[in-house]
Amino acid sequence: MRIGFVFMLFIYLSGNGQCKEFIIGAKRDTLNCVDMKGKKQGPWVIKVESLRGELGYEEEGFFLNDQKNGAWRRFSLIGDLVAVENYKWGNKHGKNVYFSQVGNIEREENWKSVDPTNPYDTINVYDVNDPTLVVERKVIKLDGLTLKHGIWKYYNPFSGRLESTQKYLFDKPVMEYEDELAPIDISKKAVSDSVDKKKIAKPSVVLDFEKKNAGKKNIKVRDGRTGQ
Repeated sequence: MRIGFVFMLFIYLSGNGQCKEFIIGAKRDTLNCVDMKGKKQGPWVIKVESLRGELGYEEEGFFLNDQKNGAWRRFSLIGDLVAVENYKWGNKHGKNVYFSQVGNIEREENWKSVDPTNPYDTINVYDVNDPTLVVERKVIKLDGLTLKHGIWKYYNPFSGRLESTQKYLFDKPVMEYEDELAPIDISKKAVSDSVDKKKIAKPSVVLDFEKKNAGKKNIKVRDGRTGQ
């Protein structure tokens, strides 16, 4: 086994008042503790064998009241690091990094775990005339247990070169929220207005004619029309 733990399985009899079941690692530390209420607690090591074409792995991290908590590291069965994941309330939370077979970063994900007792959060609503001014804090209900939230990066697994990025806000691509909540980009409108003005600008000959005849009334101009 990659971590080199030498395991002995103990069923709680006496001498450990916190764990009903646990194992002892190579460093004589207590691992895989199951407390008196049947909940996983403290440092754990989990091994999953390969099955039906799916590669097996080993992972190590901490449980808090039967839920994964904090940083977990995953290794292939031959000892290569394949992922570093973070958890809160038993679900992915924060930055998670995945590695290719050659050891390069293959993907970076950012997640937000939802508090099951309070599945709400707030987002800023900005003034349309001043994009730096927050005019409202909008409360939204979060659907799901863990949501894509933040920057996701995708790399070439062999060269390690960054190939693409995507930003998410509460499980939705940012553009979907920009349509609803982001301020209007007045700079684009100003450019558009200036272009329109250039399109309808009068020729210099017409401007000279109007200047010479300023103040005169009923000036007839031949425009090519026939009839009355």
